[in-house]
Amino acid sequence: IVNKVYEGRPNILDMIKNREIDLIINTKSGKLTAKDSSSLRRATLLYNIPYTTTVAAAKAIVMALKELKQGKGYQVRSIQEYYSGEK
Repeated sequence: IVNKVYEGRPNILDMIKNREIDLIINTKSGKLTAKDSSSLRRATLLYNIPYTTTVAAAKAIVMALKELKQGKGYQVRSIQEYYSGEK
């Protein structure tokens, strides 16, 4: 369990700075979490941490990271290419 910024320290920003976080899935709700989201996004950019707001996107990130770790590389394609069958 990780504290949000408004919940006190140690919190998510502390853990990011200490390099204890590898992936962030931020499913925000409410006014306080919206305020935290800005500082959280900024920190993820500074520390090069993958960030998403949905579980579906998090699954895609994890799958991509597994492929890269296995040395398979990747190829960039447009979303239309995935659904039209083009390669």
